[in-house]
Amino acid sequence: MFKIVVCVKAVPDPKEACNIKIDPATKTLMRCDVPMVLNPLDKYALEAALQFKAEFDAHISVLSMGPPEAGNIVKECLALGADRGFLLSDRAFAGADAFATAYTLAKGIEKNGPYDVVFCGMASSDGSTEWVGPEIATFLKIPVVTRIKEIVEYNGQWWTVKAELENGYRLVRVQIPAVFTVTRELNTPRRLSFSGIIKARKKEITRWGIQELGVPEESVGLKGSPSMVSTIASMDSRRKVEILEGKREEKAEQLVQRLVNAGAI
Repeated sequence: MFKIVVCVKAVPDPKEACNIKIDPATKTLMRCDVPMVLNPLDKYALEAALQFKAEFDAHISVLSMGPPEAGNIVKECLALGADRGFLLSDRAFAGADAFATAYTLAKGIEKNGPYDVVFCGMASSDGSTEWVGPEIATFLKIPVVTRIKEIVEYNGQWWTVKAELENGYRLVRVQIPAVFTVTRELNTPRRLSFSGIIKARKKEITRWGIQELGVPEESVGLKGSPSMVSTIASMDSRRKVEILEGKREEKAEQLVQRLVNAGAI
C-alpha cells in the first residue's frame, strides 16, 4: 500500500488578524486568544493526497505540530478523508521557528513509520517562509520539489511534476520517497461533508510529546530555534482619503489634475 504523509498547520484565523498579539519577551505569536483554522495552502496538499488515494490503493496520515487546540484541525482533515491523524503537542515545542518545526515534524514522520510521499503546503499564512518543507526533506535525507503546480505522471518510483517559476515552470522527474510543497494551482480542495464528519468521529488522533519522539529538549521549540527576532515594530497603515465632489466629468478632471500635481502622470 502506498503511504502518504500530509503535514498541516493550525494558523490564526485571518478574519481575526486584528486580535493577534505578540509576546514581548519571546517575540512569538500568542495564539491562545485567536481561533485556529487549517492553513489555506495545506488544503491543497491534503487534496493532492486524497486524489491520489481515489485512484490508487493508498493510506493517508496527517501530521501537525501545535497546541492541543490544533487537534480540531487534524480532526477536520480526517473528516475530509485522511485515514489517521497525529498531533505533536508539548510545551517544549512552543516558540519553534521553521528549523525547529521541520525537525520536530521530521521526527514525527520517522516515528510514524515507512512513507512514500510527504505533501506540504508551500507556506503557512502566519509565517510564509517556505522553509519548512525543504527542511523536512533535509532532515529525512530525501529529495524535495517546491511550488508544485501540477503532478504530470505517477510512474512507480518516479514522479514527474511541474514546479512554478516566476516566468514559467520547471519539469522535474524525481524518485520517491520525496517531499512536495504545493501551490494553489495544483487542484481545488473539496468541502467538508456531513458523512465525512460522522466518519471522523470514529477516527482517533494519536498525540505525541517530546518523550514519545525521544528528542532532547534543546533541539525543539524556542530552545532549538537558531533564528532570533531582535525587534518588533507596528506599522500604521492608515491612508489619507479625499472625496471628490461634482459631476462625473468634474471628478475625472479633478483626479487627473491631482495625478499631474503628484507627478504620477
